[in-house]
Amino acid sequence: MRSRRRIPSAIMPWQLLLLLGLLAALPSAGYAQQTIVGTASVIDGDTIEVHGVRIRMHGIDAPESQQECIRADGTSWRCGQQAALALSDRIGRATVRCEPRDRDRYGRVVAVCFKGAEDLDRWMVAAGWAVAYRKYSLDYVADEERAKRAKLGIWSGSFEMPWDWRAGGTKH
Repeated sequence: MRSRRRIPSAIMPWQLLLLLGLLAALPSAGYAQQTIVGTASVIDGDTIEVHGVRIRMHGIDAPESQQECIRADGTSWRCGQQAALALSDRIGRATVRCEPRDRDRYGRVVAVCFKGAEDLDRWMVAAGWAVAYRKYSLDYVADEERAKRAKLGIWSGSFEMPWDWRAGGTKH
């Protein structure tokens, strides 16, 4: 009588597919899923860096650093630079906490960032230093409308929407 040889334990194709399916269902272990906490360096009005991680603030778009706006009296001013300074002043030396939502096309973490309990993304829009980035979120539209009515920050005169300025567009 012939003895049956046992085939060494190998992963069957269906087992491999099951394993891959389970792994795909698990949340990513990358930064995009972990809260980022630390001292922030302000890059511009809608981007900060914490522990070497570039973070694009969710749902807002601030004027670019080189972007100029026009005051009601017709004089131009570096509103992009002023937006970055406003964010820097608001944060000060406090610890920030950023809750990732996504990654952008440049690989930056997209997150809602807080100083204590204050949503810094919301503060930037409410203070008139950024606009609600409706293409990605409607979270801050009401804050933008209030800032616009009160003529705060960039709403005190005329400016190009940041996305239009980057594309060489038109004034608002």
